[in-house]
Amino acid sequence: MKPAEAALGQARVAATPTPALAYGLLGLPLAFGAMPIYVHVPRYYAEVAGMELAVLGAILLATRLIDAGIDPWLGQLADRMPRPRLLAFALLPFVFGFVALLHPPAGVDSLCWLLGSLLLTCTGYSAATIAYQAWGADLGADAGERTRLTAWREGCTLAGVILAAALPGLLAPTPTAGVRLLAWVLPVLLLVAIVGAFSRLGSGRPSASLSPQGGRVRDALADPAFRRLLLIFLANGIAAAIPATLFLFYVEDVLHAASAAPGLLVLYFACAALSLPLWLRVVARHGRVVAWFGAMLLALAAFAAALLLGPGDVLAFGAVCALTGIALGADLSLPAAIAADLGERRGQAGACFGLWNFVAKLNLALAAGLALPLLGLLGYTPGQAGVPTALIITYAGLPLVFKTLAAVLLWRWQAYLEIRP
Repeated sequence: MKPAEAALGQARVAATPTPALAYGLLGLPLAFGAMPIYVHVPRYYAEVAGMELAVLGAILLATRLIDAGIDPWLGQLADRMPRPRLLAFALLPFVFGFVALLHPPAGVDSLCWLLGSLLLTCTGYSAATIAYQAWGADLGADAGERTRLTAWREGCTLAGVILAAALPGLLAPTPTAGVRLLAWVLPVLLLVAIVGAFSRLGSGRPSASLSPQGGRVRDALADPAFRRLLLIFLANGIAAAIPATLFLFYVEDVLHAASAAPGLLVLYFACAALSLPLWLRVVARHGRVVAWFGAMLLALAAFAAALLLGPGDVLAFGAVCALTGIALGADLSLPAAIAADLGERRGQAGACFGLWNFVAKLNLALAAGLALPLLGLLGYTPGQAGVPTALIITYAGLPLVFKTLAAVLLWRWQAYLEIRP
């Protein structure tokens, strides 16, 4: 059997339920390790190390910019070597950096410790994620299998986020102690996932087809379909990142229901995870572009409803969270599956996902860069009395603009992007 045929046989097996789960399960520990960096680390270092919030913010911003900047290079690296090998190498700094990050030693400069452990963790995470995504592109023999593999991956990723959010309160009586214990849960989760993935899955892409020079960023951008997909992903990602950035402000100052925030977040992510089988059925019937477009329309309706809410409308906002969570399920699985097809078609899935992750991180930065200054210009201050119209407009109105732009571009360029399963 030729190497390409052998890889294709491995890929077809990989999309059956058990191997697909073996592939997707690796997304759980990766998300489990990433979530505390964004949610727990700022408060943790403020309490444990006594660092000023301004200093913490500067370190986190610098780390994220460096992390995003190396993603395209990591993507090229992923096209030079077998994906599982790069994934295995990348997981080592990810785990060691994560343990170090949550255990700053006494008597050591906390600023240097935070910066060093963050860079180690984020670099390992980025390399592992890009190799993991490119591996999924290799394992899928066609568009339908890549969509299913992506759905399994994103479903397990959401499970990792929910687990990391819930465990600190279950592991210890104080949040700080619970966060420290997360560091020892991650290696166990990774070990289980790695054994399952490496024992059940092949390498996907035959070694003979790997480029010694890697897929170059400019070659990936030369594909007009991929360029269009990136623009849609950027507009749609900003639309999703703005309400994520302002979620707690909205719940506290618009709904006046701060205590409901954790439950609403769980509802949001749970609906995203539970919606994945639904989106797979829609894709099988109508294709990925139509399914993604429908998810955008659903999110537009939910954000329009959020414009009308006020104090006490917790149940109504719960419905908004459920609808936007369902739409998130499509946002997480369908565009990434299209990107996998486009990258594999040109033999440079690593380079494509390096750019993909760069844009994903850029979405978060642009969302904060747009929303927070706009709120300041409109005169909003956290905790102000009354109903903050500026916050409502920014939280729900600005995403409406970007989501509409994404939907229009998606519908206009559907001929470039629709690769039927």
